[in-house]
Amino acid sequence: MGLHSAQKKHFPLRGIEGVVQLFDAELRKPEPDLALLSLVLGFVEHFLAVNRVIPINVPGVRFEPLEPDCPNSCFPTVELGMISALHERFTAQIRGAVDLSQYRRPAGGSNRELVKKVSDVIWNSLSRSYFKDRAHIQSLFSLITGTKLDSSGVAFAVVAACQVLGLKDVHLALSEDHAWVIFGKNGEETAEVTWHGKGNEDRRGQTVTAGVSERSWLYLKGSYMKCNRNMEVAFMVCAINPSLDLHTDSSELLQLQQKLLWLLYERGDLDRYPMAMGTLADLEDQDPIPGKESPLKIHLKAVSSAQKYYNNEHIYPFMYLAGFHYRHRNVREALRAWAEAAQVMQDYNYFREDEEIYKEFFDIANDVIPTLLKETAAAAESAGEGGEGADKDQPRQAAALSALQDPECFAHLLQFYDGICKWEEGSPTPVLHVGWATYLVQSLSRFDAQVRQKVSIITKELESQDDDDQSSDDPREGRRRGPRRESKLEEQSPPPPPAASSSPPTQPPAQPKKVGEVGGRRRSSQGLRVGDAEGKSKSPSPDPSSSPMSQQQASPPGGPVVTFQSEKMKGMKELLCAAKVNSSAIKLQLTAQSQVQMKRQKSTPSGDYSMSFMKRQRKSL
Repeated sequence: MGLHSAQKKHFPLRGIEGVVQLFDAELRKPEPDLALLSLVLGFVEHFLAVNRVIPINVPGVRFEPLEPDCPNSCFPTVELGMISALHERFTAQIRGAVDLSQYRRPAGGSNRELVKKVSDVIWNSLSRSYFKDRAHIQSLFSLITGTKLDSSGVAFAVVAACQVLGLKDVHLALSEDHAWVIFGKNGEETAEVTWHGKGNEDRRGQTVTAGVSERSWLYLKGSYMKCNRNMEVAFMVCAINPSLDLHTDSSELLQLQQKLLWLLYERGDLDRYPMAMGTLADLEDQDPIPGKESPLKIHLKAVSSAQKYYNNEHIYPFMYLAGFHYRHRNVREALRAWAEAAQVMQDYNYFREDEEIYKEFFDIANDVIPTLLKETAAAAESAGEGGEGADKDQPRQAAALSALQDPECFAHLLQFYDGICKWEEGSPTPVLHVGWATYLVQSLSRFDAQVRQKVSIITKELESQDDDDQSSDDPREGRRRGPRRESKLEEQSPPPPPAASSSPPTQPPAQPKKVGEVGGRRRSSQGLRVGDAEGKSKSPSPDPSSSPMSQQQASPPGGPVVTFQSEKMKGMKELLCAAKVNSSAIKLQLTAQSQVQMKRQKSTPSGDYSMSFMKRQRKSL
């Protein structure tokens, strides 16, 4: 069964508008044809990014200028003959390989054996050896013409194949770095259908329950996206790769992606797709379309979507928002968004497969933030010196000077590192090492002592509802850490920072603003929102979505208040507000506490890695 007459009438597709009109028509249907749309996008991307030459010897392929007065900007005309042939080939391959009569299925649903069979068909059609992370191999066009797909492309192909077979209950499931499928009544069943990362270990057919229960970021503790058909169309649009090389993008593909995302956004199909909204906002920030919403407003909607639909378990909405503020050199709001991302991250455990988000945080902490603060310091110095051209740059210099004198910026920086340290606690794999400490010291040193001392630091005691491994080991941990260096001072005397006296050391009132608290988001291990010991009542979503808009800039008279959750940052409390930043002590504190953390892992079931780590340490001694 080929294309319907209603689909054929849109061909040939001329220019970006022709493609957008086809997508608009398909999105109005209950079941948009995933295979058709993916083939069209793959065809366009191939001739604009992979083989960017006018193919004079390829039948059925011709280029037309996007604008009459701009002959250099061309767009391939999508002819019906080629797309129809590719579509028929894909449907024939799937229907010829899967006999539905051999599988017992619940009424109107699918079973695991059938989903596994479909994934086998896609898997076995791939080339035996190719570079799995190469660009432009995410569409069905790449599968049919080159027998290559990347990881998420395999999951999408399985869903498209199930649609061809009439299995309407099979849909795409997405975390922020992985894809699998859901099926059955209300999408209650899950099945792995592809690989993740560099390894090609075969998990096909298995559920994702183990990944969810171990609280890894890869599976978002169960708060992943359960796509409908229109969200699956949005996924293929987000997967468009406009890159020609490491430094150049195809302007035509960027325009196509931007207009398709606007189509989906204005239809409401991105309401539950925060990362797609982040992609659209970035495209708008780069090349705005007159009369459309501002990029910042779209970023804030993405954050609100993650909070409303996904229990505020997603990291990238905050990353997108921070990137926006970073590009516009809004130091305070960039640091705030990074701190909020780290606060979300702190409730996860770090596993080997989470290395993608580890690299994000590593780059932010050890490259982006130090560079931003360095440029801010340089701008502040030039503001102090004045000179020629100072009037023109006066607003930027004034903002730079105020950022380094702003205790809230310093408080957001502390909250960012507190979230990272808390992320490491209870994880089978360590996160921090001495390299992090070097750049932490560098970033701390950008703030004068009087600015740092305006921040009130509260060390929060561990609660009984926290993770089981912490509740069992914390008494020993406290005794073990007691005699160590600077943490000894904290136990012998009350906290001496000047601003700390403005609020009680335990259970402060609700009036002072807790910098970096993402909507009072301390949750139990089940991911449920619970009120903090700080007296924060139920106010989950409005505060974080409005905080980047600087609607809560008023700080208490004594300065902003930061509540430390992690043991490492609690141990450094005295060092952070000292008149002089003691780099050696901070590095020693981080490395020593890392070893203490690894000792705690010996009593946990996932202690194999930690045990070998400790054995290597003893051997080196």
